[in-house]
Amino acid sequence: MTIENISVNKSFGGWHKQYTHQSESLNCAMRFAIYLPPQASNGQKVPVLYWLSGLTCTDENFMQKAGVQALAAELGIAIVAPDTSPRGEGVADDAGYDLGQGAGFYVNATQAPWSRHYQMYDYVVSELPKLVESMFPVSDKRSIAGHSMGGHGALVIAMRNSDAYQSVSAFSPISNPVNCPWGKKALTAYLGRDTNAWADYDASLLMRKATSFVPALVDQGEADNFLVEQLKPEMLQAAAKVSGYPLTLNMHEGYDHSYYFIASFIEQHMRFHAAHLSD
Repeated sequence: MTIENISVNKSFGGWHKQYTHQSESLNCAMRFAIYLPPQASNGQKVPVLYWLSGLTCTDENFMQKAGVQALAAELGIAIVAPDTSPRGEGVADDAGYDLGQGAGFYVNATQAPWSRHYQMYDYVVSELPKLVESMFPVSDKRSIAGHSMGGHGALVIAMRNSDAYQSVSAFSPISNPVNCPWGKKALTAYLGRDTNAWADYDASLLMRKATSFVPALVDQGEADNFLVEQLKPEMLQAAAKVSGYPLTLNMHEGYDHSYYFIASFIEQHMRFHAAHLSD
């Protein structure tokens, strides 16, 4: 597999790098970022935290705004941040910010024109980890996290692949996409109008019927302007009570949907993942 390094920056004794490669899952060129902590330069294979970003984001938002590198360096964890969707000429798009390029929703699309490129679930679950584990000094121990649309993706992917992830966390996730405007728009476009197909990509529905568990941590700001209409964390909490899912949901007064919120609590998330990745 051929990958091209397009940027390198030293950070807290480790290295932040961006790469492009031709994705088989997505039928286009994709970019991802990886932070390799100093331990990875000393012959040690380190575990990986995959980070999935939200609507309109790329691989750069989390790496530049969250302040995660110092923690990753201390804890010896690599961070991998893929782009949020396929991109490029010939890739289907939409005029709205919440559909198309920048809004892949981490699903495998079944509907035209999206199905040719929008296979983000397969990309994150299979293709990207295989590439990362073959090309970098990392182990096969993985955790996954994300924000908003990416929080939805992280929770769904962890619950559908409980044997592949040690832990999962999310900031402000879209917790019940079958019942919110963002989710209904995206799932109708990508999966069609059969709502039975949507259930495989709804964290609250998956958590309600879960029988195998990946420890989950969710943080949500109470001043988030998307809280009531789009995010619905109460549905996630209710689902966890039904199945006994090991979910910790923290609500935070005054915090919004921004990276100021993520930066405020990223340390707790990194230490949560480090504890499970060291098991």
